[in-house]
Amino acid sequence: MAQTLEILSRRTTSMQGIRSVVHTMKTLSVINSAPYEQAAKAIETYHDTVLDGLHAFVTHFGPIETPASDHPVQVLIVFGSDHGLCGNYNEALADHVAGHLPQSEDGPPTVLCVGAQMADALTDQHIAIEETFFPAASVDGVGRLANLLTQRLETIRTRAEPQDLAVSLAYVARDGAAGQRALIVPLLPLDQAVLDELAAKPWKSRSRPYFSMPANDLFRALVRNHLFATLFRAIAEALMTENAARLALMQQAERSVDEKLEELASETRTVRQDQITTELLDVIIGFEALKKGKGDPPED
Repeated sequence: MAQTLEILSRRTTSMQGIRSVVHTMKTLSVINSAPYEQAAKAIETYHDTVLDGLHAFVTHFGPIETPASDHPVQVLIVFGSDHGLCGNYNEALADHVAGHLPQSEDGPPTVLCVGAQMADALTDQHIAIEETFFPAASVDGVGRLANLLTQRLETIRTRAEPQDLAVSLAYVARDGAAGQRALIVPLLPLDQAVLDELAAKPWKSRSRPYFSMPANDLFRALVRNHLFATLFRAIAEALMTENAARLALMQQAERSVDEKLEELASETRTVRQDQITTELLDVIIGFEALKKGKGDPPED
């Protein structure tokens, strides 16, 4: 079907509007990533302080051993996206979770999900979800969500006593040149290698650490802060990779729109040239007809 200049002009205007929206989304993805990256760096410093507290604890009270439980209650927290325009972000993570789902003799794990779209993706993989949380919409929301998840884990631990908890986190993390990849990392029980490393690490200060809290309360407080910092870091990492996925998708969309605009511009030039040629031919034919009409002999 032949395109007229009017139709091509309307299509070009529509494409330019789409490009403006895509460019705006790309800019927002870049802007939104920066605060989450700063939050991730800040929580790393906070986590280092918590580890210093654990180091002081084991220096004062001696090494800590985390005995392995035969039948721990398995809990999996999956961090997804609800903001859209980030491709198959949720589906890829759900597929990874389905292929690496922790199994035990007591049945499937208790799954806590962040994001309604992530919940739909997990349901498509036939994974039952106990509770769904709203994802963080800002940096302030990261701390809120980390607190909610920490409290929820405490509730599950109380309900599961005397059994221990085995908690894992599933999220998409940055992976250098590869871009990003889905991960499932253990959160609880505490990594015995980390505790052994803290116990073997020399205490640099001349004065020995002193505590005013009871040892059990202090250890629980340190573990709770360790959980909070790790959850906060995972949430921030998930939000960074989500915005990175959206940025990559918007860059691809922008290239596609630019290619389409170039095609429309080329087609517009061709149609305009054809119209100019047709009009010139009409003028020439009309001129030739008038010229012939003046050269004919008058009739009797």
